[in-house]
Formats: sequence, structure tokens, C-alpha cells
Amino acid sequence: MKIIKVKDKSELSVLTGEMLIGLMLSKSTRYNLSITAGSTPAMTYKYMASQIRQSHAFDHVHYFNFDEIPSTDPNFIGITMRDLKKLYFDPAEISTKRIHHLDSSNYQVHDRKLAQVGGLDAMLLGIGKDGHYCGNLPGATNFEDQTVKVSAKGDLRKRICGHFSNSKLVPDHWITMGPRSVMATRKLILIATGIEKAEAIWHLVAGPVDKTYPASILKLHPDLTVIVDQEAATKI
Repeated sequence: MKIIKVKDKSELSVLTGEMLIGLMLSKSTRYNLSITAGSTPAMTYKYMASQIRQSHAFDHVHYFNFDEIPSTDPNFIGITMRDLKKLYFDPAEISTKRIHHLDSSNYQVHDRKLAQVGGLDAMLLGIGKDGHYCGNLPGATNFEDQTVKVSAKGDLRKRICGHFSNSKLVPDHWITMGPRSVMATRKLILIATGIEKAEAIWHLVAGPVDKTYPASILKLHPDLTVIVDQEAATKI
């Protein structure tokens, strides 16, 4: 594990963007990248979009979402893909031919299809204050899981309700690449900002591997880079 501590979110965003751009340019053949949605990478994607837009140097890069929260509305594309389109795919003018949507209809063949195209070269991850990453929330998945459909019941359903303005649109499940699938990625980059992430980062960096904090398994990955600002790094 490599830990990079930076001053603030602005510095983290540029550094992460430059790292991802460098990785994409490290190959001239197909590069498979999985990226996170959420607020933490927003500035990273803004920086990347300005560099990538209208450049053919990145035409070999293919993108995958690693989780998805669908909706009971069949015309809704999903929370993750909606956010990624707004944050990055549309501003960077990424061709739809290079965007591969993981959803409820194809999750069972996701790992097989990734293997057929060479596997994921890199994945950009965030981390929740409860230690979750992707859709791997405490109690939702097991360390040995590949890409799975998670039943959203009880407290787990409450966790996704905030994504919807109408409770009737809340689905009974979500899709995520499980720990086993994530660990098969060649390079992992995890970013975190803010004091509220400090405890989760401690469990990732210094704590034991514990399913109570799902991201703790990531410390076993052979190529993990953790980029944190001063607040998120408070406890390490």
C-alpha cells in the first residue's frame, strides 16, 4: 500500500486526475478503467474532462461502473450511471461505445465479460465513513463475492432511499462488484477527504481485516494507492 497525503481536496483532485491520465496513456492498446461516482471525485473529473475532451489520445480507454442502484422506473438508467454522465462522461465527451454499464440485466456475466476484454487495469474508489466501497456496505456482501445482486431490505433499504425523491421509485436491490471482483483489478486508487472519513481510513490502513469495515480487505491488494487530505489522514 502506498499512502499519499495532500493538503486539501483541490490538491487531491489534481493529483488524482494526473495519475489517472498517466495510467491511461501508459498503454496504447485497450485500457479498462472503473470509476466512482459521488462528491469526492467531482473536481478530479472536472480536471480530467478539460484534458481529455476532443483528444483522440484516449480513444483506447473503456469505462465501467462498478455498482448501480436501479429504480422501479424502467426508463431510469440508474443512480451511478446518471451521476457519472453528469460528472464526467458528458463533460469529457466520452463515446457511448466506450461506456459499459453494469446493471441488473448483466451483472451475472460481468466478471466473465471483463475477463474476455483483459480485465480491469485500474479502479478509482471512494470510501464511506462506515468503511464501505462500491456497493460493499457492512452486512451487504461477503469477502468472497464477485459481482452480485444485493437485496435491499430493512436498514440496507434505508441506505439507498436518500437517492430518490419518491419512495415508490426505491428498488428492492442494488448491483455491485464484490470484494473478489474488485481485488482482481490490477491497480486500485482510493481517495478520501474530510474529517468524517478519518476513522474509515484508519481501519483501511492500520486496522485488522474485518468485515465490519469492508474496505479493510483492500489492504491486501498488491497495488493499492491511498490518497488522503490532511483531515482524512488525522488518525494515521
